[in-house]
Amino acid sequence: MNKAILLGSAGVAVALGMLAFGFVAGSPQAAKADTTQAIQVASTDTKVDRKEVEGIIRDYLLKNPEVLLEVQDALEAKQKEEQRLAALGVIKNAKDEIFNSTFDGVVGNPKGKVTIVEFYDYNCGFCKRAIEDMKALTKADPDLRFVLKEFPILSPDSQKASMVSMAFHLMMPEKYGEFHTALLGGQGRATEATAMKVALSLGADEAKLREKMKDPSINEALSRTYDLATKLSITGTPSYVVGNEVVFGALGQQVLAEKIEEAKSAL
Repeated sequence: MNKAILLGSAGVAVALGMLAFGFVAGSPQAAKADTTQAIQVASTDTKVDRKEVEGIIRDYLLKNPEVLLEVQDALEAKQKEEQRLAALGVIKNAKDEIFNSTFDGVVGNPKGKVTIVEFYDYNCGFCKRAIEDMKALTKADPDLRFVLKEFPILSPDSQKASMVSMAFHLMMPEKYGEFHTALLGGQGRATEATAMKVALSLGADEAKLREKMKDPSINEALSRTYDLATKLSITGTPSYVVGNEVVFGALGQQVLAEKIEEAKSAL
């Protein structure tokens, strides 16, 4: 076998890779002719003419610039699939931490067959709008368990509001749904002060609540959530885990309802 075919060169490899896309992006006949020419360069000369190969690549891309878009699309699709498979593994290995953490609030049916987990920040504008999705979904589906996972990433105020929230949940879990709805659905910025005001309005003892906020297990729980988010490629809020799928962004009630139905069908 010709040494040039065995060893090749970076230029020839790139040329063949690019030209192969011609069967999708351009004329199959033209792509075949260009591919044949590239192969001949590699197979007839023991020393590949780098400039000639580069010229072939340049001419082909100038004639078929849409190939670059198809390469980009193929790369994005590949990365998305790799991300999905990685998330599947994380969800499988960290199921209890994702779906059953004692630090997470639950609304809807606590014993529902299908669980949706929302990663949220109290100062996230999209999360504020998405609270209506949560209300509508839990009202429409009596078998839905909606888990609220604190993920304060936008500011120190968000972190302090979450500390109050998590302490309140540990003390008064039966009123957490009311607390969450009032704070996230309220006007203005969520801070430690605004969160404390909501907590006190629901009957919390301020001294005891502030003492509970010092519980190191709360910070540990937040650290685990940050770690989970990194593994699940969650970088913004709101984001959701529904069944074995991660759903990014405030996609609306209809999309979430469809994901919930898909999760039900997989049971």
